[in-house]
Amino acid sequence: MCRDPELAVEATLQPLRRMEVDAAILFSDIMVPVAATGIDVSIHSGVGPIVAEPVRSVSDIERLRDLEPETDVPFVTEAIRLLRKELSVPLIGFAGAPFTLASYLIEGGPSRTHERTKALMLSEPSTWGALMEKLRRSVLAYLAAQVEAGVQAVQVFDTWVGALSPLDYERSVLPTMEGVFDGISDLGVPSVHFGLGAGELLPLMRLAGGDVIGVDWRVPLDAAWERIGHDAGIQGNLDPAACMAPWPVVEEKVTDVLRRAGGRPGHVFNLGHGVLPETPVQTLQRVVDLVHERTTRSAS
Repeated sequence: MCRDPELAVEATLQPLRRMEVDAAILFSDIMVPVAATGIDVSIHSGVGPIVAEPVRSVSDIERLRDLEPETDVPFVTEAIRLLRKELSVPLIGFAGAPFTLASYLIEGGPSRTHERTKALMLSEPSTWGALMEKLRRSVLAYLAAQVEAGVQAVQVFDTWVGALSPLDYERSVLPTMEGVFDGISDLGVPSVHFGLGAGELLPLMRLAGGDVIGVDWRVPLDAAWERIGHDAGIQGNLDPAACMAPWPVVEEKVTDVLRRAGGRPGHVFNLGHGVLPETPVQTLQRVVDLVHERTTRSAS
């Protein structure tokens, strides 16, 4: 579906046909650019991305080409151009962050412990640095191509970065992320920086960059904003699992997030991670309506 522009457009538009969200998010996958640069990646049902030959040495890294968007991912930019003709709300593009992409590449798929990734990062810093630099270049090329095609904001997903301690993040990831967001700043669109389970890393993530820092549900929104600083925007942070509860519970959870935001400018209401597949669409519709009602009333 990611490689078929018409299907990607349809998947992107479907949520907007069901609820009045304020932006559209491009339908794609963070492994798309990796698969386009010489790595055999397949999606396994119930598992996620699987890398046939994991990257664990300098010679493995050399198999990764720098991304050339025009020839490697033309289906992504075509989907964006088609979407801009259809949409009346802004379109958000995205990419996986180098650490998260490296984790998939080194582990060979999803991991609970990321032990191989951490072992390489800690024991072979030069090899780690070479991999992160190659991924940084491809991430920037991918995002730049999306912006040129028409996306109006970009998000960088560091899904697995919460596996790191602040010290390891500062030493082995922060410099690369600073390079990513320095490059994004030249693209002229707002950027969102998200990490899952990264409550202890929020000040460092803010230092790395991003106009908006996305936070998951593990840290209360007001506490997260204090860690980030109110000079940055914040995105989040309703627990996706809460949307499986009866409506009075969902309403209470939504209201708590908005209360903690305190009506400050710069809050983008969102889930703290992706929508769970079993979530009732009607619940999401009611969440969107409730947030609009409460925030409009607050603003007035």
